[in-house]
Amino acid sequence: MVTVRGERLRRFGAILLAVTMLAATACTNDESELDVAPITLQVSEQPEIAALVPPRIAQSGVLRVGTNPPYQPNEFKDRDGRIVGFDIDIMKAISQVLGLRPEFFESDFDKIIPSIQAGTYDAGISSFTDTAEREKQVDFVTYYRAGVQWVQRTGDEIDPDNACGKRVGVQSTTVEDTEEIPAKSAACVAAGKPPIDKQKFDAQDQAVTALLLGKIDAFSADSPVSAYAVTKTAKIGEDLELVGPMYDAAPYGIPLPKGSALGPAVQQAMQYLIDNGYYRTIAEHWGVEAGMIETAQINGASP
Repeated sequence: MVTVRGERLRRFGAILLAVTMLAATACTNDESELDVAPITLQVSEQPEIAALVPPRIAQSGVLRVGTNPPYQPNEFKDRDGRIVGFDIDIMKAISQVLGLRPEFFESDFDKIIPSIQAGTYDAGISSFTDTAEREKQVDFVTYYRAGVQWVQRTGDEIDPDNACGKRVGVQSTTVEDTEEIPAKSAACVAAGKPPIDKQKFDAQDQAVTALLLGKIDAFSADSPVSAYAVTKTAKIGEDLELVGPMYDAAPYGIPLPKGSALGPAVQQAMQYLIDNGYYRTIAEHWGVEAGMIETAQINGASP
């Protein structure tokens, strides 16, 4: 029989192990021990779609893509430093349809769209929510639908609709940081309650570590990211759980230069992957099929 003291020691040991491994992840970006390996697909080039690619890109044969790891399972690094994930596999498959080779560049999240506008990158893929505000800067091709989902330590009692005064972690510049938590916090203040103590992190894995250490009460992230964090930490004996409903489901989009012919090319390539089963294969491999879409759109944000 496990005593109360023994159970506490076991859980404390599990927390130390989890924190040690996740802290190492934050320092070295070696996340391969607990993560899903990338899938390898061979998708044939589709000449009629590839013909839509702007001549400069077609002639170079390379699609320059900005991304911001770590944000598992969508984009993160394996033990060899390669950027992998659901988003990365999607972009690799799109590139194959277009007869291009993707070259991924690690970037701060908030610098990806300006870099596309400046011509440094041809595209981006980094769990971008397609919003009307962002569509003023770039075009988006939708490829997934996600919502906001909170995570707490198992057994805690956090109410995302009444988290006034609670410490809530977010990744910097995400929708959770710029829109969701500020709105919830403002509602707290309007009701005469203390604001939410929003704590910003440069990377999502830092928010997970902070929750395990008890430095925050919960974190808010995109639904596939939150679900993956719960699954991942369970592998090392730690208990996190999803809490509350999924909020504000909205499309993920691939940002592209405003008005570029690359938009229709990527949209048709994405639709080809959907129609021919490659998309489902990738989504199921990463366990994110709950957010699959049937139609890829250019600028699919709600008005």
